[in-house]
Amino acid sequence: MAATRYNSGDLRRQVGSPRAKNRDTKETLCRNVVIYGHCRWEDSGCTFNHDQNKASGSQTDLNSNRRVFNVESPSFTPANQQQPAGKKSTFSSQAASAAPFTPRGVGTSTPTLQQANDSTIFNPAAIREFTPQNYDVGNTISQNGAQNVNQDGGLYSDPFSISSLGQTMPPTGQYNPYANDPNNMAGAGAGLYQPAGFGNGLVHPPNYHLYQPPSELYRPSLQPYQRTTYDFFIPKDRRENLQKKLFHMQQLLPNSGLPNLDRWHSLFPLDTKAMRNSTCFGYPSWMYKAQNNKNGRHFALRRIEGYRLTNEKAILNVTKEWKKVINANIVTVHEAFTTEFFGDSSLIFVYDFHPLSETLYDHHFPPNNSHNRLRNTNKIPENVLWSYVCQIANALLAIHNAKLAARCLELSKIIWENNRIRLAACSILDVLHHDSPNRKTIEELQQEDFVKFGRIILALATNTPTLNSNNIDAALATMVPRYSTQLRGVLEWLIKPSAPGEPKTVETLLGGMTTHLANFANFVMQESDEKEFHLMRELENGRIARLMFKLSVVNERGDSCGVHNWSETGERLLLKLFRDYVFHQVDADGKARLDTNHYLNCLSKLDASSEEQILLTSRDNATVFVVSYRSIRQMLDRAYGELGKESKPSAAEATI
Repeated sequence: MAATRYNSGDLRRQVGSPRAKNRDTKETLCRNVVIYGHCRWEDSGCTFNHDQNKASGSQTDLNSNRRVFNVESPSFTPANQQQPAGKKSTFSSQAASAAPFTPRGVGTSTPTLQQANDSTIFNPAAIREFTPQNYDVGNTISQNGAQNVNQDGGLYSDPFSISSLGQTMPPTGQYNPYANDPNNMAGAGAGLYQPAGFGNGLVHPPNYHLYQPPSELYRPSLQPYQRTTYDFFIPKDRRENLQKKLFHMQQLLPNSGLPNLDRWHSLFPLDTKAMRNSTCFGYPSWMYKAQNNKNGRHFALRRIEGYRLTNEKAILNVTKEWKKVINANIVTVHEAFTTEFFGDSSLIFVYDFHPLSETLYDHHFPPNNSHNRLRNTNKIPENVLWSYVCQIANALLAIHNAKLAARCLELSKIIWENNRIRLAACSILDVLHHDSPNRKTIEELQQEDFVKFGRIILALATNTPTLNSNNIDAALATMVPRYSTQLRGVLEWLIKPSAPGEPKTVETLLGGMTTHLANFANFVMQESDEKEFHLMRELENGRIARLMFKLSVVNERGDSCGVHNWSETGERLLLKLFRDYVFHQVDADGKARLDTNHYLNCLSKLDASSEEQILLTSRDNATVFVVSYRSIRQMLDRAYGELGKESKPSAAEATI
């Protein structure tokens, strides 16, 4: 390979060692040796010096009689050297004395020059790489592969480093997020809050004692003294509605005479009238609320009186298909069975129970005092009718996609609750007409659903509970001055039969009212935001409840922890005085001061460990203390901790 490399017949130009003109070159170090460490033309006529030691010695003797080398000094030029005018030297003396280039990291394989102690030649290879002392390379690689400098024993310390903060935290036990001790965050922070995906350092848990004022979006205009109570609890109307629902679920009828079924008990009638009605199903039907023996949940039972089942597969097949239909506007079907506990052969359908619901008929056409139906003369707003259209269309979309038909679409079989409607009698006609010889196909039944759908909305728009085929055109004509043309067009499309070969579909219906669907979706999301806003305020109730638990455990406790009258001694006495300051205040006349705002303000400041100071006075006015809420909170935690040490391990672990 050497012969090939240095062959004179090579097409490449042979570049020889540079030759200096008209001067002695025997004492000049060859530049190839300086740069590359060797000269390929050393034995081929190169006249420069190739002995590095000799060059270093001669250079040392030359510099001994000169001043110290200065980078600012001009290059050396011999006095007897004649250079042509206008032509500069190809290289300076500094380049001749430059050290050979040595790449970093080559290690011992790179040759180094032996220099004298006072040599001025710059040799980068002789300079050692800087390495910090006490540097542990093994700890610089984190779990996710990123390299971080270990700050424990190194020369540099970053006070803002998250990793150094996590290493300096002392290990503790199970972290209690409600404890007023920030030093315990490192112990169980990794167990409660996984740092994966949140960076390489320690992920701090949120501060549970930060109070954020509620948004003004859903807050009514109230006076300052009214806001504390309002901001702490949910609105009165919502709380009352929820309490009524709970009361309705637990409502019983003593001595009702209703039987207990195999897995159901506490039956309660839900019908608003005591007269039989067999218009819809062909059999009398009744509604009951019942409680399940296994899970304790309440369900709605619809009883079909006097029906004798001839094919058990009708129940199994129908309920199996309807149980798959889960929709917000359909009452979920759970099961169906037959029973004889009512004294006859009855068919029972089990549905979800929605308390405080009423039928769409009872809501818009309430009865008068004479128990007769009174026609509602009030106009139903068009946006309410559009919301009904959107909800029923949503229910039919889920039913038709499941290859089923609603069939029972009547005002008395749709329940209403705060403008939320649900189809409440699905699957019943499928069981009753399962073996009927004149049974229609699913496609025909689905087309009938659209006609019944349109008649329901038309009956509400015209305040006419009952409509027949003869007065539909007249009813549509009465909508012209009261409602928009679009609503009237939708009802005409629903009621009138479709063209041959072009069946109606829910997708076609939804495509013609996209604007109203968007408005309805916006209304639903705004209502969801408002409910979440009220739900966030319930977090404050839990914080106050925990403080009340602790105060109740510590105050008025007798002998405990080996101390007689423990709650009356030491700093526990301040907790008792604080209890009196919050709950036992009296006015100038000695009457009890009942102020919910004062209770909530004091307990909230105690939970937040406020620095505000208060005046605590004993009942005999002989002892007065000025103390901050923060100090009281620390006293409460210490007192509760003492009781926890004396209690059983299982009870001590259940910290508040």
